Formats: sequence, structure tokens, C-alpha cells
Amino acid sequence: MRLDKYLKVSRLIKRRTVANKACDAGRVSVNGNPAKASANIKAGDIIAIQFGNKEVKVEVLDVQETVKKEEAKELFRYL
Repeated sequence: MRLDKYLKVSRLIKRRTVANKACDAGRVSVNGNPAKASANIKAGDIIAIQFGNKEVKVEVLDVQETVKKEEAKELFRYL
């Protein structure tokens, strides 16, 4: 699954366009490397997102195309 879509489905970032802009600005990295919005995400990947001066790191546990709001937190684990 594309990185920007995963960020939206998992609700780490609210909108896919915002996820695209964050990737273009270099604020998102996958496994320690800066990532484009089109990067392929799979279970076990580590995603780091810069929100201002705060960094959020998560491990991808599952990848699904659609998920209910309550189940979105089961797609990742905070590190």
C-alpha cells in the first residue's frame, strides 16, 4: 500500500493530501530513510513523522485498504 494512503487509513494523518505534502517536505521517513508518498508500506516497517518539533514513531502491524475508526489503532504500535 502507498505510504500516503496508509497514513490516512490508519488515521495518523487526517487527509491524504496532507500526507502527500508531509512526504514532499521530507517530514516522513520509513525505516530511517526519507520516503516519498508513493513508497510501498508493509507490516514491520517503522514510520517516523515530524510534527513541528515533535516526532511520532510507529511500527506497522497490519495493512488494510479500509478500516473502521475504532479499529484504526490496531494497524500500528507507537514506539
